[in-house]
Amino acid sequence: MKVMKSSFISIFILTLILTGACFRENSIDSTEIKKNIYLVMDSQIRAWNDGNIEEYMSGYYPSDSLRFASGGSVSYGWEETLERYQRGYPDKESMGILSFTEIDIKVISDDAALVFGRWKLERVSNTSSSGLFTLVFQKTNIGWRIIHDHTSSHTN
Repeated sequence: MKVMKSSFISIFILTLILTGACFRENSIDSTEIKKNIYLVMDSQIRAWNDGNIEEYMSGYYPSDSLRFASGGSVSYGWEETLERYQRGYPDKESMGILSFTEIDIKVISDDAALVFGRWKLERVSNTSSSGLFTLVFQKTNIGWRIIHDHTSSHTN
């Protein structure tokens, strides 16, 4: 009987926590947050397709704690991430044309969101690459910015 009472209390507490999380989610203006995140991502696509990596990087939070994981390695910091992009894409031709699809934004709180999607690069040389990404956006003093990026890729 004691185990049953303990289980009931645990389930009751868990139910309260989950109910509170649902009410909290409903109180968040997720439409406005999603709109702001889409604006950042659209700006990144335009910058990339213009061949401007530095402007593309404005979607990332300029911090030493920025984490970028791709190709089996992890980079830390805005500067290191910028340098990694510059090494991988030294000119506009290698950058190709970027597009994002299947974007799914889950608002976690008033100042955090998780974004999942697909990316594709098409190049003049008829080679393309694509993959998946998972981003953590955070509302910062300069607006919504990426603080964590995990990108996978495969060559078509």
